[in-house]
Amino acid sequence: MNALIREVQGRLVNLVGQAVSVLPGLVFALLILLGTRIAASWVRKGVRKAATKTVKSLSLQSLLVQTSYVTTWVLGILFACIVAFPDLGLGDLVALLGLGSVAIGFAFQDIFKNFLAGILLLLQEPFSIGDQIIVSDFEGTVEEIALRSTQIRTYQGELVVMPNSIVFTSPIQVMTGKPQRRTDLAIGVDYNTPLPMAIETLSAAANSVAEVNPNPSVEVDVTGFGDSAIDLVVRYWTHPEQKSVRRIKTQMMLALKQACDDANINIPYPIRTVYHFDQEKYSDAEPIENSMAQASTDNINHQAESLG
Repeated sequence: MNALIREVQGRLVNLVGQAVSVLPGLVFALLILLGTRIAASWVRKGVRKAATKTVKSLSLQSLLVQTSYVTTWVLGILFACIVAFPDLGLGDLVALLGLGSVAIGFAFQDIFKNFLAGILLLLQEPFSIGDQIIVSDFEGTVEEIALRSTQIRTYQGELVVMPNSIVFTSPIQVMTGKPQRRTDLAIGVDYNTPLPMAIETLSAAANSVAEVNPNPSVEVDVTGFGDSAIDLVVRYWTHPEQKSVRRIKTQMMLALKQACDDANINIPYPIRTVYHFDQEKYSDAEPIENSMAQASTDNINHQAESLG
């Protein structure tokens, strides 16, 4: 029994000794991680200033800033591991990272998929920060393209955080990808309206709106014969931002309505024609009743002849 107690005490002493010998390395590793946090913040600020001066693309600026921040953290963590565990050589560390990367890859495959998609989005740059896009069921302004997700601010002020893998594999409609954007505004005129006069009136009214771009010019097309009106479409070009499109569309509708009023062009309501008839004069039930009465009389006469 005494031998067992001495054995346990000896092992405890060895464990305490090993802990004491490892403790300075752990303290230095913690200090290195703390310094890495400060250094990563400085690196991010420095790279952002340098990228702002040398790179015009906002997406590439964001990519440089984020990759430099992540790289600083990775180097700091590796250095802290070497200091905390001196017996851990570089080859052992590389082997450990190789084995760990396989396990981490299976466990965090969605995270790495979003990470890779974020890098490709920042490199290919199908849209930039500040662009207005439509992706999936969301439309708004791109506020940030991070390595994991893309942040979109909708026109209602809501923030949508979308994984980069979804953004990368989904069709994207970039509304501000070009300096101009066309709007098609439908309008109907009365069938008694001379179409050449209507087209000229609507074209002049559309060109009178101040913020409509003169090139390409305004177009007015006749698109069909509706139930109560001849359908026309006024096509005009404006700045691509949603606020400009919405504001100019309101001005365009006011100008077209005023021009139609001044030219006595009627914008008709939907028309339905309803026919009424005299229920007493045109009764569907009366011929049926007469035929049934005649059939009953003929049947009685036939039975009387048979008995006679």
